[in-house]
Amino acid sequence: MMRVYKYPAASRWPSILQRPAQRAGNVQQTVAAILDDVKTNGDKALQVYARKLDKWEGGKLEISAKEIQAAAKQLSPALRKAIKTAAANITRFHEAQQLRPGVIETQPGIRCWRKRVAIERVGLYIPGGSAPLFSTVLMLGIPARIAGCEEIILCTPPNADGTVHPAILFAAQCCGITRIFRIGGAQAIAAMAYGTKSVPRVFKIFGPGNQYVTAAKQQLQQLAAIDMPAGPSEVLVIADETANAAFVAADLLSQAEHGPDSQVVLVTTTEQLIGKVKEELAAQLQQLERRDITREALKQSRLVLVKTLDDAITLSNYYAPEHLILACDKATTFANKVKSAGSVFIGHYSPESVGDYASGTNHTLPTSGYAAMYSGVSVESFCKTISFQQLSRKGLEGIAGTVMTMAEGEGLQAHKQAVAIRLNR
Repeated sequence: MMRVYKYPAASRWPSILQRPAQRAGNVQQTVAAILDDVKTNGDKALQVYARKLDKWEGGKLEISAKEIQAAAKQLSPALRKAIKTAAANITRFHEAQQLRPGVIETQPGIRCWRKRVAIERVGLYIPGGSAPLFSTVLMLGIPARIAGCEEIILCTPPNADGTVHPAILFAAQCCGITRIFRIGGAQAIAAMAYGTKSVPRVFKIFGPGNQYVTAAKQQLQQLAAIDMPAGPSEVLVIADETANAAFVAADLLSQAEHGPDSQVVLVTTTEQLIGKVKEELAAQLQQLERRDITREALKQSRLVLVKTLDDAITLSNYYAPEHLILACDKATTFANKVKSAGSVFIGHYSPESVGDYASGTNHTLPTSGYAAMYSGVSVESFCKTISFQQLSRKGLEGIAGTVMTMAEGEGLQAHKQAVAIRLNR
């Protein structure tokens, strides 16, 4: 099942921790053709792909307000309550991220400040299929609303009968999203980036998806900004002798069930734990409905034995996991040593699942090692920041010499003159 590595030298980490290779095939060419088709033929192309890829005979692309309102009645009271509870926690956490602007006087008479401005139109992509990610609606829709985006567009693939999972519609309703389109795949990304008769053009696109969706986002980055590069889900667990093998196995399986290309890694200082975790994995796997998918993911996963927790943290920072679980003694202390991770779960009672759904933090996170240079989605992701400066005459006089000397040094005479002319008049 999972491969075991005992005390590997750092020189072996790149090969041991290599992410599963995605089968690119002709993905880039296929996606490029879809993008060009949607750009040229708009809604007509979207209808063709609805029949070809989603097995839906086509019709009105935008979901009506009546359909959105009816979604709540199709869910159990328990699920509606859970979604509302998660929404409240996510809102509370993200509201605290709002920028409190302050004016800085860099020197007498020179005032500088920054203002965060919402991106006017944003697009959210929500995968459907066997695991409709209605939780992602909350993770993207709530910070977009808090940021103040004027228009939020949501695209999600329909079922063969043209319907969308009611939990997705209810979650969107909780976020105040009213414009929802039954469009999936790369064609949805193209529709939001180019704009069609039905779908408004947006300035930034958010949300996970398969390799076709990811390729479409990457190919259209110059037209519409994207949240981050995306890849298969992943988790790294650091565990010591205090860890519960059943807990650790459950955490590994919770990520492995996302898809056959997901990767899970256990790094431990306790050799006995490896055997116990393997036993728990085998037992718990049999209880999962998605065990075939999960089993495939486990083939790409790793159990690594290291000498110390410091070694484990160093290895984790190298790997830069999407999710990092610290199932060890003094986990809070070791959390301060984390330099690269999308989201960190501290202690034995902090399963990654709570971050996926309802603790309040955002689950849209960098994968494939991008946590070394990218952050997860936040309110700031839906904003652009504009800097301002205001000078009095005294302020200009105080900095004029510096600016004119630097402008002259760069050979930009007009820059120097723009300051000098104000001093002379």
